Amino acid sequence: MRKLILGFYVSLDGKSADADNGIRDVMMNIDDPKQEEYFVSRLWEAGAFLMGRNTYEIMAGYWPTSDHPSAKAMNDIPKVVFSRTLTSADEWPETRIAGGDTAEEIAKLKAEPGKDLVAAGGTRFMHSLIRLGVVDEYRLWVLPAVTGRGAPLFPELDQAVKLRLVKSTAFPSGTLELVYRPADT
Repeated sequence: MRKLILGFYVSLDGKSADADNGIRDVMMNIDDPKQEEYFVSRLWEAGAFLMGRNTYEIMAGYWPTSDHPSAKAMNDIPKVVFSRTLTSADEWPETRIAGGDTAEEIAKLKAEPGKDLVAAGGTRFMHSLIRLGVVDEYRLWVLPAVTGRGAPLFPELDQAVKLRLVKSTAFPSGTLELVYRPADT
C-alpha cells in the first residue's frame, strides 16, 4: 500500500506560501545546488502528486514551459487534482481529476500499485488531508525566514496529533527538511 506524504514549504514560524507574505520569494530564490539536487531526487520518488484545484491552476500555468531544474520531474510524474468543479485538466501533462469524496479517492490511490503519493498544494487542501487523518508522513521544508503573517500549515484540530521525527536534513542555505510520521506507526 502506498503512503501519502504531505510535502510543504513553510517559514520558521509555520506559515505557508499561500499568502503574499514573502515565503514564495524566499523559496524560489534559494541558490543552493545541493538542496536543489536533493529536492529533485525527492521529487522522482513520487508515484503521483496530489493537489487541489487552486494549486493545479497555478502550477499548470508555470511548469509546462519552465526551464527550472525541477520542471522535468514536475511535468513527467502523474498528477491528481482534487476538484468537484474542474471538467478537464489538459493544461498540464499527466494530470487526472479526482472529483469524488476526498477520503475515498485517497483510499483508492493508496491501494493502487506504485510509488508513494505526495500531496503538494495549498493550505486548504493540506488542512483537509490532515483533518481526514490520511497523512502517513509529513515532509516539511522549513525555510530560513519568519513572516509573522500568513496561513498556518496546520489547521485547528480537536486533539493533538503526536508525531515522531524520522529524518532531518540541513542545507547550506539554512533550509531544513524535517520528516515526521504519526507516532503510532
